[in-house]
Amino acid sequence: MGQLIRTRDGRNLAVEHHGNPRGRPVFLLHGTPGSRLGPAPRSAVLYRLGVRLITFDRPGYGASDRLPGRRVASVVADVETIADELGIGEFAVVGRSGGAPHALACAALLPERTVRTASLVGLAPRDAQGLDWFAGMTESNVREYINAAAGHHHVTAALTFRAVAIRADPTGSVAEMRQGLPESDREIVADAGIRAMLVRNFAEGLRSSAGGWIDDVMAFSTDWEFRPEDISGPVLLWHGEDDVFAPVQHTRWLAERIPRAQLVVERGAAHFGALRVLTRILSWATW
Repeated sequence: MGQLIRTRDGRNLAVEHHGNPRGRPVFLLHGTPGSRLGPAPRSAVLYRLGVRLITFDRPGYGASDRLPGRRVASVVADVETIADELGIGEFAVVGRSGGAPHALACAALLPERTVRTASLVGLAPRDAQGLDWFAGMTESNVREYINAAAGHHHVTAALTFRAVAIRADPTGSVAEMRQGLPESDREIVADAGIRAMLVRNFAEGLRSSAGGWIDDVMAFSTDWEFRPEDISGPVLLWHGEDDVFAPVQHTRWLAERIPRAQLVVERGAAHFGALRVLTRILSWATW
């Protein structure tokens, strides 16, 4: 079921909820770029797990109004607003890829309501001490973050151009992306159902503009406004060892600093390997 929820500052957030309405509430935060229509188990699986799954478009994606200048920590107010509107007290948060830093923000800044947190194939802060941030990262992502460092106008020009191409041919864009993936990711994206989901996800996320994508990249490149060391609740960190979009050393860096972190690094898996373990992660999240 989908709905628009109004924030205190007057923005609309596009929200979907699936699964068991009486189940444990779990927020699933989408990747970059992405939307509320991104990877998620079928409703029958969610019922079996006892999960009430909530997804939403981050500001600037899909049908959610943009919030220029947002930081990673800005997600906390939006999650709290959605939870209040839906009558939810405590919840778990699972973030995949670009959603992972946002999930950690909820763990750090909303500990009284965030019961469990999972971060899948996520990034470390851009200023992470002792981390070679770009090592092992695919060239396209390196360019994004170099543009972000050069200034907002640089990343805006580059991602606007890419978003126009994706909107014009989302199916071709997914096929082109697949060519540069590690072998394990190519096998996953070879599945017709997953390709169709990715096409819907990217098309919806970028349907009006590249604003959400631009703001995500800028948010990852500036102060997150919390420290991983401040996270007090249980956290599951999952990463595929062969990931080229968010290299595995980012999650290893986080694991060394989050006090109650459980680290799982899967050999022979890469970025899209997170799709295969999502059901298992959601089961862990149902405290």
